[in-house]
Amino acid sequence: MTALSVTKKASGLSVRRNTDPILVLLACAGLFLLLLAITGPYLAPYPPEQTDILAASQGASTAHALGTDSLGRDILSRLLTGARLSFIGPLIIVTISTVCGTALAIAAAWKGGWLDQVIDKSLNILFAIPGVLVAVLAAAIFGAGFWAPICALSIVYIPFVAKVVRSYALRERKRPYIEAYQLAGLSPWRICTRHILGNVMPIVLAQATLGLGSALMDFGAINFLGLGVQPPASEWGLMVSDGRSEILNGAFQQSLSAGTMIVISVVIFNLLGERLTARIGAAL
Repeated sequence: MTALSVTKKASGLSVRRNTDPILVLLACAGLFLLLLAITGPYLAPYPPEQTDILAASQGASTAHALGTDSLGRDILSRLLTGARLSFIGPLIIVTISTVCGTALAIAAAWKGGWLDQVIDKSLNILFAIPGVLVAVLAAAIFGAGFWAPICALSIVYIPFVAKVVRSYALRERKRPYIEAYQLAGLSPWRICTRHILGNVMPIVLAQATLGLGSALMDFGAINFLGLGVQPPASEWGLMVSDGRSEILNGAFQQSLSAGTMIVISVVIFNLLGERLTARIGAAL
């Protein structure tokens, strides 16, 4: 029993105690955006679909902090309300792809042999398929809406998680404590789910954070093309698309506001994911 505890301790994640201020700052910014997605509809000063033709395409004012769109709807209200829908889709995509990708990675690392080769070849094929193209085809086949692009992007994102997690799971599979647990009579299911998964979970969370930035961009792009969320719903990619017709008239506030929020969100979660991956990868 002592040998098991020693080998398990040796296999655990060695976490550095020094604090990374940039990582903390990025984590706080990401948390703020997620809180904004939750509370945004309650902070909106106006109903997001309330129109006022007499106040159409106006600039920033005391009544409308970010101006109004071509239908007189308050842009700030639509931006705050749209945060929820803009994040729900990517979060579902990341959750599905992370769960499926991690399961495939651990199964491939544990079994090895032909199963590992089949999974690896399948992941390589998925890597070659552009996510946005698959989402466009799914929308063309099943119709524009919320779920078609989510299902398509979830499948395409699986190899991005599985490839990285598989490399760390293979490393854990070869550690002495795994053999010790097998000799102790633990079932493969318990070893994989409790010990291998537990030790690779930090890199899984880091990859999920990195994937969230990409999912935000791809989901917004699909909505911008008009193949995802449909009007009059509030969503950042859709708002950028709706504001295109106003730009020529000098009313660029809708596209600029929504586009800025997408860029800021993507940059924050990409930088956070990359920093987490580098930090955790060095400690594993």
